[in-house]
Amino acid sequence: MASFYIENFGCRATQADGAALENQFLERGLERAHAARDAEIVVLNTCTVTESADKDARASIRRVRRENPGCRILVTGCYAQRAPEELASLPGVSWVVGNSHKHLAGEIATSGLSSRGGFVSLAQLSASVRTGDGSQQTSADVIVGDIFAHTELLAAPVFDAANERTRPNLKVQDGCDNRCSFCVIPSVRGQSRSLPLERVLAEVRTLVGAGYREVVLSGINLGRWGRDLDTRTRHAALRIQEPGLRFEHLVRSILDQSSLEKLRISSVEPMDWSDELIALMANSSRIAKHAHVPLQSGSDAVLRRMHRKYRPWHYREKILKVRAAMPTAAIGADVMVGFPGETEAEFSETRRMVEELPFTYLHVFTYSARPGTPAAAQPDQVPVAIARERNAMLREIISEKKVAFMRAQTGSTVEAITLSACSDTFTEALTDNYLKMKIPGRWQPNQWVKARIERAQEDSLDGLVLQAA
Repeated sequence: MASFYIENFGCRATQADGAALENQFLERGLERAHAARDAEIVVLNTCTVTESADKDARASIRRVRRENPGCRILVTGCYAQRAPEELASLPGVSWVVGNSHKHLAGEIATSGLSSRGGFVSLAQLSASVRTGDGSQQTSADVIVGDIFAHTELLAAPVFDAANERTRPNLKVQDGCDNRCSFCVIPSVRGQSRSLPLERVLAEVRTLVGAGYREVVLSGINLGRWGRDLDTRTRHAALRIQEPGLRFEHLVRSILDQSSLEKLRISSVEPMDWSDELIALMANSSRIAKHAHVPLQSGSDAVLRRMHRKYRPWHYREKILKVRAAMPTAAIGADVMVGFPGETEAEFSETRRMVEELPFTYLHVFTYSARPGTPAAAQPDQVPVAIARERNAMLREIISEKKVAFMRAQTGSTVEAITLSACSDTFTEALTDNYLKMKIPGRWQPNQWVKARIERAQEDSLDGLVLQAA
């Protein structure tokens, strides 16, 4: 029996796509290999959000070819959509399949679907779309089409790690209609599109039936879930059958129409944190007290150059509302440093906002120019050394804030779900408010416990179990 192996790079959405890819190969009768070196087909499901992500993918191609020279390599994902020619030129690559055709990857790799047509570059594809030719099939090596004509949404639950089958991540939205000047993602994932409500509910019910107790909702622009469903309904029936579909409608429906014990919400853009969503989260014990709200910059001038749709005072208001409604919630953000033209004064505005707002963690990124984005052509690119200094400064600030937040939890009783036993002496768990905790003994994953926090270590809490569910 032929075997395959899938290696995923990047965000939760890519991980979810990888789970759907795995299902494609299993359904076609292939066997999952334990490692790339043992597989006949190796799929690299790539990210392209930064230059570093591209380098990681190329390094993996070289490694797979070195360790398993007889295998056939299929490269897909965001990098494959953005720069197919670049990947197709690398030794060992058999197929390059863009996000536009990712839903056919299993068929392409197992039935020779890619043996028709001639290679078409993204530039040519764009021209063909303008002249009405639409998506085109490419050569035996490359299959990429117009992502904006693509409506397929891959959806399959994915788990945080191979040995932690506890908290499935369900992608319910893909693509993005925003046009942030630094971001390449809309051009490689297309327009915002949502998994229909009944599909989401069916997936959640299936996971609950399989014994899972916490599900994480994710998407490229998660807070925009449902808006395109309204549009499609208007076009199809000339009236809105389900008026006003919004993300909070999805959350409420999951609570009302499933027995899921805990719902965790991943990243939601600032202006999609409605008062209704905040109240729903605060008032339901079935929603994890965890809000991730991308910031990017605390400078109004930088946000405008980024083409972000909110101002610093809007952002501050949302975060303070979240904290007021949920005093012990985890609150995190994405922050970018070194955006073109970012002055010391503008960075200082970001630093002050990070210091003043009740963040408990941050994802700090150094700006990476992406080909074809407006920001890449802007003057005054910030020297890498300066950007890295700013990155380190914010990481130091948030490290202190995280430790302070953890220490403030000492003595309190929290709910947590067990992840995996790290040894015979302790098991790792995740609290409702997104803190790693170690509890004594060896516990099976996917168990709820109530624990008293005894102390805060540098990266995790020590807890004492008071009650097991």
